[in-house]
Amino acid sequence: MFALSPSIDPSVSALAPDFTALSILVQAAPVLRPQVGEEALAQACLDMLQDDFPWAEAHLTQWAGMFKHFGAKPKRTPCSADALRKRVQRDGSMAAIDPIVDLYNAVSIRFAIPVGGENVAAYVGNPRLTRADGSEPFDVYKEGVLSHESPEPGEVVWRDDAGVTCRRWNWRQGVRTRLSIEQTQMWFVLERLPAMPLEALQHAGDMLEQGIQQMMPGAIIERSILGNINH
Repeated sequence: MFALSPSIDPSVSALAPDFTALSILVQAAPVLRPQVGEEALAQACLDMLQDDFPWAEAHLTQWAGMFKHFGAKPKRTPCSADALRKRVQRDGSMAAIDPIVDLYNAVSIRFAIPVGGENVAAYVGNPRLTRADGSEPFDVYKEGVLSHESPEPGEVVWRDDAGVTCRRWNWRQGVRTRLSIEQTQMWFVLERLPAMPLEALQHAGDMLEQGIQQMMPGAIIERSILGNINH
């Protein structure tokens, strides 16, 4: 199993002392059932529309408030879970993209939780959640063209030694570490604020792990908690 040690900078802990994340490392195995991702996505959309969790909206509201604390505008740049669920509310479903992306999007939609999926092989050093100084590089496609920009000073970002991997905490992922089913070393991070019960965070992790094992039997999975587990 490969090694990866995600961390949370004290500047973020001071901003969000009750933030908790579930970190899941996966050494992939041959993919035998790629349809698992699309099936999970379709079921998650249906469950969200027909049998949503009673705390889901409060959790997304907390994320919107957290974005405002570091200067982001959540109506323009919402957290990833909010953006996904708004698409489902509008369209009634979501088109499949990639088996592993479909699976972690399904978890995000079902549990109203931001979920990131990263290609570990593309990392330079370890991922860390921190506040940007505004000079860090970030790569993103704009109108189909690879572009480079930097976050706002004070913005909460995930980054490694080479630059930012996700802007505005969990709003937009960069190109360099983007995950697909072809990668063999995967890292997932499920990000929770206290409106979401800790038990639900664990259940979200279970859904992701079970889907991975169904998709690629024999995958090696390790999970750990980052941040505050007392709320």
